[in-house]
Amino acid sequence: QVQLVESGGGLVQAGGSLRLLCAASTRTFGGYAMGWFRQAPGKEREFVAGISWSGDSTVYADSVKGRFTISRDNAKKTMYLQMNSLEPEDTAVYYCNADPYYSTYELGRYGMHYWGKGTLVTVSS
Repeated sequence: QVQLVESGGGLVQAGGSLRLLCAASTRTFGGYAMGWFRQAPGKEREFVAGISWSGDSTVYADSVKGRFTISRDNAKKTMYLQMNSLEPEDTAVYYCNADPYYSTYELGRYGMHYWGKGTLVTVSS
């Protein structure tokens, strides 16, 4: 069983930065690939970024490539999303997700079983 808790969301002006955290409560955090997804009002949930269990491999949606950086610290059982040059279009609830297979995120898909409850990011223009 994997429980995920996001934090770090908030209100920021366009061009600003935020760092999101996803804390996991599981002994086997290092055995899971992890991903970030977001859902804007009235839109479907979309893939943002994914990271392999070791942290050596990462993948990003085209819309955030070059602005967002995903990382993880397995010793702290925490995943991060550094978001720079934020745009109003980045406004959404951000969710973290865990899956045994990194290929899930390479395909832009999500793991079926483990989600956090989300953290709201609002970017004002």
